[in-house]
Amino acid sequence: AELIRQYELPLDGRLSALSRGMKVKAALAASLAYRPRLIVLDEPFGGLDVLVREQLIESIVDCTPEATVLLASHDLAEIETFATHVGYLNEGRLEFVEEMGALTARSREVEVTLGTPSELPAGLPATWLNPEQAGVVVRFTDTRYEPARSREEVARQFGGIREINVREISFRAIFLALAKSRRTQCA
Repeated sequence: AELIRQYELPLDGRLSALSRGMKVKAALAASLAYRPRLIVLDEPFGGLDVLVREQLIESIVDCTPEATVLLASHDLAEIETFATHVGYLNEGRLEFVEEMGALTARSREVEVTLGTPSELPAGLPATWLNPEQAGVVVRFTDTRYEPARSREEVARQFGGIREINVREISFRAIFLALAKSRRTQCA
């Protein structure tokens, strides 16, 4: 009853006559009423307006404090706002499961400015994803970034460095780097 009130669900009429957002709310209310320990959601936010998404996320978090929520979604920005752990599936294989904070803490975009243009060295570390070079600038995503060790490795790989810039990146940027690197490995 509380969820029906919170979601402003009409009690008269047919489910088939409801909007997509109202149907999702009705399904979620019916599921959460049983206080499940595991909730599996597949692309639950597709086609929903921002306000409905926010309401659903808040209610899932508030109504299920002791439940595990497994959410599959391509909406990476949305996931980043509330997920505590993430898993990466690549062609049906689970590549990793990790705390969101640990993943973002160890991932950085690195930009190296060289003194003179040179070829990318062979045998770059496997944790440097998608290295690309434009003139004297080399960019890559370091998925095992540690300040001192990573800078030492950059210095070892490249000679004549003028500058090294490192910046934090979003979960979406991490995912894109992983997906692009997997695609180039398969090609």
